[in-house]
Amino acid sequence: MARINKFSITLCALLFSTLSFTPLANASEQARSSVAHKTHLAKATEPKKKSATSKTTKKESSSKKSTIKKSTAKKALAKTPQTASSKKSKNSPRNANRAAQTASRVVTEKCTTRKGHKAHCVKTSKPTTLAAAHKVRVQKAQSTALNKLMGQIGKPYRWGGSSPRTGFDCSGLVYYAYKDLVKFRIPRTANEMYHLRDASPVTRSELENGDLVFFRTQGRGTADHVGVYVGNGKFIQSPRSGQDIQITSLSEDYWQRHYVGARRVMKANTIR
Repeated sequence: MARINKFSITLCALLFSTLSFTPLANASEQARSSVAHKTHLAKATEPKKKSATSKTTKKESSSKKSTIKKSTAKKALAKTPQTASSKKSKNSPRNANRAAQTASRVVTEKCTTRKGHKAHCVKTSKPTTLAAAHKVRVQKAQSTALNKLMGQIGKPYRWGGSSPRTGFDCSGLVYYAYKDLVKFRIPRTANEMYHLRDASPVTRSELENGDLVFFRTQGRGTADHVGVYVGNGKFIQSPRSGQDIQITSLSEDYWQRHYVGARRVMKANTIR
């Protein structure tokens, strides 16, 4: 009996130990597995974090590069207008005109000598191409005026007339020929034209095509009749009522006796 009791006691002790130690073992195994799982997760997440951080660093570096590029582009853009403006200023019309003016002048020297002294020389510049260009403009304006006047030959005199439709008096013919060619206002009477400030006096020996010639035929004022010089000692005029527009010679006695002077309105600074 004693042996049976000892055996039952040992069995109970073994059962108790197995029952008590198995949950602890299971718990320890579960703890070990959870720890292993956590370490595995940590290892798995570490490269992701590294990749994320590498991505952020890459983004930051790319953003820095883009900002540097933008700043350099802005600087380049800021520089380019200045260079363009400087080029424009160098190639501006004013500079071109100045260059043309300087190029159009020929520098010469005038020297005066006296006995016992050295020659004294002074540099002088003469315009060449610029004067030629002005001359061409004046000649073109003169030919335009003469063509307009020649187209009115044979039309009757009309007192107060200033158009091809109505006819012309002497000053109306001049007004019609020059009103669109000069910068200033052409007066309407012969006496006002004779005293015009924008016209310069011309001697009879220096007459050119387009110059105005004046006469005093009735003794009223300084001048009461006007014509336009057309070359070869002749002028075109609208004489008086009953006569047509015609070309007359200045050498005729009547016009020589009543001639009072000439004025030039077609100049480089007065034509349009």
